[in-house]
Amino acid sequence: MKVLIVFVLALAYASGSALRSLDGPGGRITNGMTAENDTFPYQVGLSLKRGSSWGWCGGSLIGNEWVLTAAHCTDGVDSVEVYLGSTVRSSPKVKHHVTKSNIIIHADWNSRTVRNDISLIRIPHVKYSSAIHNVKLPKHESHYASYYGDEVIASGWGRFTDLDRSGAAHLQFAFMKVISNSECKRTYYSSIHDTNICVSTTGAVSTCIGDSGGPLVLASDMVQVGLTSFGSSAGCEKEYPDVFTRVTSYLDWIKRHTGI
Repeated sequence: MKVLIVFVLALAYASGSALRSLDGPGGRITNGMTAENDTFPYQVGLSLKRGSSWGWCGGSLIGNEWVLTAAHCTDGVDSVEVYLGSTVRSSPKVKHHVTKSNIIIHADWNSRTVRNDISLIRIPHVKYSSAIHNVKLPKHESHYASYYGDEVIASGWGRFTDLDRSGAAHLQFAFMKVISNSECKRTYYSSIHDTNICVSTTGAVSTCIGDSGGPLVLASDMVQVGLTSFGSSAGCEKEYPDVFTRVTSYLDWIKRHTGI
């Protein structure tokens, strides 16, 4: 039976009072581990404002002035608070307020089909340090790499369980395995495209709500190959595959807009 998809990994817009609950202890990448300081200096936190509501997503620093994240995170937002150098989410080393004029969403982003789920945020120039540093992007010759069977690392401040209503106070991460797109299609059928990369969630180790837009890197060399896009409406602990936007499919698009 086909599993219906929903943005279970997406930002959940909430009232101001609900947003404050995200600062409490609790939720994280499902069955993940707590990151040590400066382990993931490219990890970015995004507090997104849409009207009177707020949401949370992840992202990655790909250059001194550029953050990579998901289109479904930035679609329709008025402004973004960008957190850099955080392990404890509420204590970033650097924080920038960015308006929607500094957001670039892929021109072919389709919220109905979840295709081209990628966007860029331009931020004021940030100086690199042990706590803040860009992630490596794949080389252009990796365009056709499937990464099937490779070990990867996802990170973020998302929920710990399906019942949890808060996000992580401390950055979490998890080791995962890339599966083939054909295997992923057994769950999501036509929702999986060549521009996606999927991972297994064996043992209920999974990204979850609040992790959207965050990086998926190769464990071998910390090169970013994906960004968190969507999962199953059944929940984060049901061992259905997690789906990411495949970064190698968008290297030309990233270079055209950023020069990176």
